[in-house]
Amino acid sequence: MIRILITGGTGFLGKKLTKQLKDLPDTKVVSVGSRDCDLLSIDATYQLVLSTSPNIIIHLAAKVGGIGANQASPTEFLRDNLTMGLNILNEAHHTPDLKQFLLIGSICSYPKFTPVPFMEENLWNGYPEETNAPYGIAKKTLIVLGKSMKTQYNFPFTCLMPVNMYGPGDNFNPDTSHVIPAMIKKIIEAKRLNEFSVTMWGTGNATREFLYVEDAAKGIASYLDVDWPDPVNLGTGKEISIKELAELIAEIVGFNGSIIWDTTKPDGQPRRCLDTSKLRTLTGFEAGTSLKEGLERTINWYKGTL
Repeated sequence: MIRILITGGTGFLGKKLTKQLKDLPDTKVVSVGSRDCDLLSIDATYQLVLSTSPNIIIHLAAKVGGIGANQASPTEFLRDNLTMGLNILNEAHHTPDLKQFLLIGSICSYPKFTPVPFMEENLWNGYPEETNAPYGIAKKTLIVLGKSMKTQYNFPFTCLMPVNMYGPGDNFNPDTSHVIPAMIKKIIEAKRLNEFSVTMWGTGNATREFLYVEDAAKGIASYLDVDWPDPVNLGTGKEISIKELAELIAEIVGFNGSIIWDTTKPDGQPRRCLDTSKLRTLTGFEAGTSLKEGLERTINWYKGTL
């Protein structure tokens, strides 16, 4: 029996990953969220790992949010993510039957002006984009710690670096949501109210890559038992401008008004698009859901919650 512990297992990605892994034969999956265990507490983290005695730990738990949330609480984004990671890594190190520790990192750790497509070796070549640097640096520090533990203690550290995820069940709270749910909410509301325009942050010129959440779960599942100490990208390898994204969502929703860009608000990183060849070589994984198909599913799900 393989015992898998997923921190952040009750969250957006965690729920999909838990469902994916529970279908594996001879496998017991324990998924915990913040209500089950406070990973900011050393004692609580110790009790969690002791009681589950995992063979594999997938560390998904994180304090996350969009540009606005990162700008409002940079201290918490760095401190809390670093503390949770330090606590779980420390307890994992003392787990006798551990075969793999899989850290879910972040594309936010890449330097602001990383050449596109982002290659894993470029991760260390500069400072992250300022609006989410504290979050990105917390994740980056945990990578350095995990690799150090691998070198010094032969600790079974691995890391995947996913791009922005989206899909049914995403966070649509306007104070903390990422770009896709924020846009969907604004555009659906504008259509409902018969408004002539909707306002979005930035210039619309920045580009992003988006990964459907169920594809992300499949990508993570494909990485179990891989022994590779360096971070590996997880994404689609396809980018779209924020302007084109807004227009695509408006088309799917059926909103015919104007999209106005508030250039006083930040764009964030100028471009984001991953080179995903390393993961394809290691596991054969490729994302299978097109952006339009994933957006249609997400929009339909959100409409069903209204």
